[in-house]
Amino acid sequence: MMRHLLPALAAGAVLASPALRAQATERPAKWQVSSAVLPLPDSMRAGAAVLGYQNGKLVSLRRGTNDMICLADNPAQKGFEASCYHRSLEPFMARGRALRAAGITERHAIDSARLADVRSGRLRMPRGPAMLASLFADNDDFDPRSRPEKSSMLHVIYLPYATESSSGISSAPAKDRPWLMYGGKPWAHVMLP
Repeated sequence: MMRHLLPALAAGAVLASPALRAQATERPAKWQVSSAVLPLPDSMRAGAAVLGYQNGKLVSLRRGTNDMICLADNPAQKGFEASCYHRSLEPFMARGRALRAAGITERHAIDSARLADVRSGRLRMPRGPAMLASLFADNDDFDPRSRPEKSSMLHVIYLPYATESSSGISSAPAKDRPWLMYGGKPWAHVMLP
């Protein structure tokens, strides 16, 4: 679904840069904060830190009081996506954002850069399990205080370097049970259907 368009766009005006397009469709900070924490259980929402968008740039919208960080929907991308993760994953997540901002968008290149950073000690992965939850919807036309009707959730638990043999979790993808993705990698995680 298309995001809300400015009257000028409807009249045929074209915004040239992605930053200008993002600014044109950015939601107020309050909306971003409310919708960004939706992937979390109610008990964790009020204390989560929130990163969101102002003038086309990712900024801190709210400092947290617990160990969760939520990333608001990127207005420059189609649809709605908010993700929340444990603070111990922030170096990994921030590195991915930095690589994409530098123009590296191919998954293998991002993974290779992150792996080199982990091996060199520049990037530390969590020492224990760490949760990530994401909420997806076709558009952002909903009340940010409640989950959109037509939406889906993704929950994963990062277990760095876990394998089938070390965790007892099958690496065969499945829709009816947890399974291990990227076994043996620093970003190994359990997919929770």
